[in-house]
Amino acid sequence: MSDYNRQKIVDSVPQKGFFGHPKGLFTLFFTEFWERFSYYGMRAILLYYMYYEVTEGGLGLPEHTALAIMSIYGSLVYMSGIIGGWLADRIFGTSKAVFYGGILIMLGHIALAIPGSISLFFVSMVLIILGTGLLKPNVSSVVGEIYSETDTRRDAGFSIFYMGINLGGLIAPLIVGEVGLKHNFHWGFSIAAVGMFFGLLMFVFTKKKNLGLAGTIVPNPLAPGEKKKVYTQIGIGAVVLAILIAVTINLGILTFDSFIALVGILGFLIPAIYFITMYRSPKTTDVERSRILAYIPLFLAAVMFWSIQEQGATILASYADKRTQLNFAGFEISPAWFQSLNPLFIIILAPVFAWMWMKLGNRQPSVPKKFSLALLFAGLSFLVILLPVYFGGPDTLVNPLWLVLSYFIVVLGELLLSPVGLSATTKLAPAAFTAQMMSLWMLSNAAAQALNAQIVKFYTPETEMTYFGVIGGASIVLGIVLLFVSPKIQKFMKGVN
Repeated sequence: MSDYNRQKIVDSVPQKGFFGHPKGLFTLFFTEFWERFSYYGMRAILLYYMYYEVTEGGLGLPEHTALAIMSIYGSLVYMSGIIGGWLADRIFGTSKAVFYGGILIMLGHIALAIPGSISLFFVSMVLIILGTGLLKPNVSSVVGEIYSETDTRRDAGFSIFYMGINLGGLIAPLIVGEVGLKHNFHWGFSIAAVGMFFGLLMFVFTKKKNLGLAGTIVPNPLAPGEKKKVYTQIGIGAVVLAILIAVTINLGILTFDSFIALVGILGFLIPAIYFITMYRSPKTTDVERSRILAYIPLFLAAVMFWSIQEQGATILASYADKRTQLNFAGFEISPAWFQSLNPLFIIILAPVFAWMWMKLGNRQPSVPKKFSLALLFAGLSFLVILLPVYFGGPDTLVNPLWLVLSYFIVVLGELLLSPVGLSATTKLAPAAFTAQMMSLWMLSNAAAQALNAQIVKFYTPETEMTYFGVIGGASIVLGIVLLFVSPKIQKFMKGVN
């Protein structure tokens, strides 16, 4: 996208109207709020739905299988952003990608709401994966489009947007978790479907007035002669893939374990291909190439961080269900409610961080330094879990306040990394790869969860000390290394702070 088009988009968006930010932030805030309500509501009960017995309304899968599926599902959700970013950049723009993605997500949740077989469960997963790949990276890209590159409100705007994400994530587990675990899993999934429907209504009825041209300009469109060729290749590729899957399953080559291994490889191979493609593209300038190199260590740091943070919905969710004292201060705590802790703390602290960045202005820490601090907090959040295990042993139920403390500490790191990473991605992205660069940012989470699918099998109550200690320690070491090399990374960012 040319500088002229970027400025044209900014000029078309009302620049005052939502807490001193562009009016389009209102539309994007509430669209993402409802999408995250549906996603986190579904995710709060999905693990339990998989490993609870059939007599309890679940699917009756082994717990280690359910944990691996959760990680693989999370990885594929973010990996599918490649498809969404490419379609937005080359064919129909980010606005249409958000709308089509919302439709698929809603259909996926409707499929989950229908009592049925394990096959219907996997159909719902495919729909949600594809839908999130279309919506998630592109709605964040639109946020970047409504600000000019020099607008000092940009980081604060992403922090406010991030607060909207987490407002949906706070409310959803409380409602969906209560209904799903105490009454019926499928009723809970129905509520998630309704949430996505509200998000679509919000987007459709406010985008024209609030977003102007944001999301409507295709930055790197296919030439008319290319379209037919590309569509043919996509069709042939889909047919070949379907045949390969069918054949390898029948021959016993494609098993659950081999699929986990394949996703683990793709989780790191695909980002590597992305980096090489963008770096070598003739559409990428020398300054943009330097910024791509600066982005690589930030990407790797994000993988380490998300590997720990995303285990809040897998290992720590199981920990909440089986290792935590759920009768506390006279109340019966639902294990799904712990999923609301992360967004609760973000909602409380996000305005503080947004105010802090605005107050510091040019004196705030550089992006690499913020990432290094995020890794230190992530590591500490896992080391905290060691204490109750050390004092009480693996057979004693843990006071829930230890889990609360762990979630709180990792949130401090998340607010240093996630909204800052979103903002840095939009600023470091080559002009021809704006949406795809956002997809690359989402791939840091995909790689992290692909890694998690490999390592969650090592977790048992007996190995807790080693499991949390090794992973937490690795994050702290990486954070210290990143802190020392941050001035060098900053030079490669070529003026981006």
